[in-house]
Amino acid sequence: MNLFTDDSFNFGNLLDAIIPVALQIGLLIIAFLIVSPLGKRIIRGSVQRTSKTQKVSEARVRTLETLALSVFSYVLMFFFVVMLFGVFDIDIAPLIAGAGVVGLAIGFGAQGLVSDIVTGFAILIERQVDVDEYVTAGGYNGIVEEVGLRTTKIRSFDGTLNFVPNRNMVGISNHSRGNMRALVDIGISYDDNIDQAVQVLQAVCDRFAQNDERITDGPNVLGVQGLGSSDVVLRVLGHTENMQQWAVERDLRKAMKEALDEAGIEIPYPHQVNVSK
Repeated sequence: MNLFTDDSFNFGNLLDAIIPVALQIGLLIIAFLIVSPLGKRIIRGSVQRTSKTQKVSEARVRTLETLALSVFSYVLMFFFVVMLFGVFDIDIAPLIAGAGVVGLAIGFGAQGLVSDIVTGFAILIERQVDVDEYVTAGGYNGIVEEVGLRTTKIRSFDGTLNFVPNRNMVGISNHSRGNMRALVDIGISYDDNIDQAVQVLQAVCDRFAQNDERITDGPNVLGVQGLGSSDVVLRVLGHTENMQQWAVERDLRKAMKEALDEAGIEIPYPHQVNVSK
């Protein structure tokens, strides 16, 4: 379209050229804003229905839902960019051919991205981790909030959200598979009777085993774990539901301290003696 008439700028022709393009871009954006939430709602509903029929765990459902939403977002964005090129009459065939030419040049830089995606698929297929599980991976401890194609989000216990590239998820330790161990070491004085202390602690353990639903096995007093500089260390071990081990350990320590005090058994602590002349 000729924007110049008699060596002067034709504003009307400019508007005629801009308005159709702006209208197409606007319609494309509106379509994107409609399709994006609609597609995500359909994916969530499909995953939820499938989980009910297949009896999939809640953690697995959230993991698959996150992955499906991530793939949908990438595909939708790709089609949006392609259609945007079409609005401006840009032929993407030369761009694709050019990408093939420069692919070798940028291939080394994209190795990390490809490795992230491949490793992400392996993690998902092998079910190494699921959302809401407590893991140690990539140098971080915490709860998995999202497993994506490129990164895994791990929330540390201090609230920090860590974005770990999947290629760094090496040697994953999953602490949420099966029952967890509650372990408590408690010291008594060398002057106290060990057998009496064991009986007092075992009574506490028996009470917990009967009344605490978080405990799946035990707890029991294993016996003398160590001989310290000022105390005899007794070890108590039990098994709990996932993510309940720390709370059970805290409650056990409190109850054992109170029981030992009631029985007159001393829990030694450092003493300082000042000698003045």
